[in-house]
Amino acid sequence: MREAEIRRLLAANLLCAVSVGLAAVVPAFFLDGFSVLGTHLTWLCVCSGSVAALNVVLHLVLKTSQSPKRSSFAHKISRFLKCCIYFFMSCILFHAIIVLYGAPLIESVTETFLFAVLLSTFTTLQCLCLLGPNIQAWIRVFSKNG
Repeated sequence: MREAEIRRLLAANLLCAVSVGLAAVVPAFFLDGFSVLGTHLTWLCVCSGSVAALNVVLHLVLKTSQSPKRSSFAHKISRFLKCCIYFFMSCILFHAIIVLYGAPLIESVTETFLFAVLLSTFTTLQCLCLLGPNIQAWIRVFSKNG
């Protein structure tokens, strides 16, 4: 990787860390009785939303030039829908992994699923923004011989 790409990735990850910190502090000004421990479901939603919004904004600001075929509205809509499906599938996969590691399946399904959404936001969403819904690109990046 080039030096500039490494700096951009570092800046993006630092901004994500800052958005998590802000997600713990800022909602207390707008929501009565908000605390990270007391209203953890609200915090999970706010944190996931802020990190997702930051990733999408960074992708839109730092995007590379695309071919004219890929800049059509229909292509963008189909790509967006595929990304949403992949994101939801990753949430389901993380939920299953969390349950297999011992989280209660029935008693706290909301907490478990929101935690899975948070994990997917941190992992899958960044990859979807960079690689898109291209399965071959994912295999090339994450395979041992890629």
